[in-house]
Amino acid sequence: MKPAYTINPQRLRRLLGRLLDIYSPSGKEEEVVQYVHQYLKRRGLPVIRQEVDERRENLIVRPEGMGVQLALIGHLDTVPAYELDDFGYEEDGDRIKGLGAADMKGGCAAMIEAFACLWEACKGRIPLMLALVVGEEEEGDGAEHLIEDFRFPWALIGEPTGLDPCLSVYGYVAVQLTAKGQRLHASLANRGRHAVEDLLKVLLSFLDFRDRQRPDLVYNIRDLFSSQTGFAVPEACEAWLDIHLPPETPLDRVTAEIEALVARERQARPDIDLTVEFDTVQSGYILPEEGPVVDALKGACLARDRVWRTSPFPSHSDANQLWAAGVKPIVLGPGQLESAHRPDESISFDEVRTAAEIYLEIGRRLIPG
Repeated sequence: MKPAYTINPQRLRRLLGRLLDIYSPSGKEEEVVQYVHQYLKRRGLPVIRQEVDERRENLIVRPEGMGVQLALIGHLDTVPAYELDDFGYEEDGDRIKGLGAADMKGGCAAMIEAFACLWEACKGRIPLMLALVVGEEEEGDGAEHLIEDFRFPWALIGEPTGLDPCLSVYGYVAVQLTAKGQRLHASLANRGRHAVEDLLKVLLSFLDFRDRQRPDLVYNIRDLFSSQTGFAVPEACEAWLDIHLPPETPLDRVTAEIEALVARERQARPDIDLTVEFDTVQSGYILPEEGPVVDALKGACLARDRVWRTSPFPSHSDANQLWAAGVKPIVLGPGQLESAHRPDESISFDEVRTAAEIYLEIGRRLIPG
């Protein structure tokens, strides 16, 4: 008798609701990890904890005695809540609201349900592993530890793509700009170097550079702050920039162009005290549309009457780290990136259920025989 592969929508909805009711910003994932650990044990899965630091852990389930062809990977952390009194699970018909609904507790719930169904149907004889990691929204330390201890050639990451498969991912650069000046009484602001003004002028030059030379560059001023000096001229100002670039863009060329821009600013104003540092540089990539995992994914999508349509994932994620480590990551998950990190973040439950069915069907197609 062939094993039965069946998603339970009610169980999936309950799991998603519980995940959304647990506050789990990056660095404070202990409660959600504990809940999911117990949930997987109740489903009969041999889940192990992989230490990330003294308080935080990834959760791993992998088969014994057979190779892993594909890892299903989700991150359990979220960004901080916009409002601590109003971040949890709410529903309105098909829409599920809550912090992390789209990014990416919806994807995690779908992966857990699909993987557990596969495991139960095949008594653990599946060429897949499940990895639920921490820290994606901050340092990516969960993925970093995952690839140190485990090997797998392919990964499927459940970031929100509207269920469109992404075989390519944007590159990412985090830039820190720092300007220094003199602390003076506020009424004497015109008499010395003004760090905030200096940095604002550099940022305007950067905008001009983007418009003229890199119109495909996505540029976000994540943080802009000065030293808190009271009624005085701040002696320092810092800005953190997020830069996303299409997958084929050589990041070494872009970082060199930014360094040249800063050098021109220093040359134009010799007395400016300006530094630039690249905190994170993660290359984008493009996967060929071939191989057994891609074939399984294509078949799973078509089996759900979904048009096969690929597009690049326009943000960095754990996929970039995995790619740098030699893994071939595909990004596909329920929800829309436009909904992520918003106060009213939400997701369609029908899309979460369909994601679980697609993940299950991919696994079924990869099982030998």
